[in-house]
Amino acid sequence: MATAAAAVIVPLGVLFFISGLVINLIQATCFVLVRPISKSTYRRINRIVAELLWLELVWIVDWWAGVKIKVYADPETFNLMGKEHALVIANHRSDIDWLVGWILAQRSGCLGSSLAVMKKSSKLLPVIGWSMWFSEYLFLERSWAKDERTLKSGLQRLSDYPLPFWLALFVEGTRFTQAKLLAAQEYAASAGLPVPRNVLIPRTKGFVTAVSHMRSFVPAIYDATICIPKSSSAPTMLRLFKGQPSVVHVHLKRHEMKDLPENDDAIAQWCRDIFVAKDKLLDKHIADDTFGEEKLQDIGRPIKSLVVVASWACILILGTIKFLQATALLSSWKGVAISAALMAIITVLMQFLINFSKSERSTAAKVAPAKENNVNQARGNGQEDKTH
Repeated sequence: MATAAAAVIVPLGVLFFISGLVINLIQATCFVLVRPISKSTYRRINRIVAELLWLELVWIVDWWAGVKIKVYADPETFNLMGKEHALVIANHRSDIDWLVGWILAQRSGCLGSSLAVMKKSSKLLPVIGWSMWFSEYLFLERSWAKDERTLKSGLQRLSDYPLPFWLALFVEGTRFTQAKLLAAQEYAASAGLPVPRNVLIPRTKGFVTAVSHMRSFVPAIYDATICIPKSSSAPTMLRLFKGQPSVVHVHLKRHEMKDLPENDDAIAQWCRDIFVAKDKLLDKHIADDTFGEEKLQDIGRPIKSLVVVASWACILILGTIKFLQATALLSSWKGVAISAALMAIITVLMQFLINFSKSERSTAAKVAPAKENNVNQARGNGQEDKTH
């Protein structure tokens, strides 16, 4: 990490990790004391508490880096956002797609109840991963033999969620890179599938399971298509922390869950068809650099995240001053060494978070060659079918 970048990232990291540990402590206390008595009350409290942490990252996107997220949606889809349970599927285009989803959830009033299907390793991330665990994110090992039961039980637990929630599922299973696209194209050509140009082949087992278990209590699927315009640099966590702006375009389309087929194979085909259509939509965006100005919706830039971060900063500064006055920590070499060690730990944790988010470090999609007489099986499974 460059010195100039560290000068910005470390103070932000101190704010995030100290406030995050406070949030984690509150979540843990509520998990032990409140959840055994009333799961509904625990979820309502955790929704508010988790939002206080997530808003810090929303602030980085909205106010620190000034990332502009343009949403293209029909009025019906836009007006229903945040007013209903929804399964959200999206292409996995950039390092911060999950943050883009949080921005949309925050604008819709359901940031604290936004959930996702994540890699199991994600819950080990200090502060952010722990908070996701308390918030009932679903963590999978990317092996269907191990994950099927975990996913089904996790989905079923959401049936009595007391407030509107979004569950995000990146059905491509991994983030988009050119190397993964080439592997997907090779596989599609050998399996007789439509050859993708801008997306990867969806892995449908997780999606089919989600639809089968959620259709009785989730009324809609939000199909999100994410694209970076040609005039903008791709956003990354490092760019965000350094305050460098980007532009992200998001096309949203709502599908009624009741309109999906009942048969598992037909549901899987519906998902594949959605990604074929998404590929064509991205072709159009690449040509026009827009999803159509007539569908552009104003999502604004609320000051709520700014107020939350300013409040956390004031609490941290005042608390630090009081602590230093009471302990005289910096008056001795031992105290200085302890402080320097804490700053070093924060720096390492921030570097770990940045590296964890990079596309190049995400697990590559494995593609098995398909024989001619296995085309039908390939159509059912896509690439190696692991749920992300």
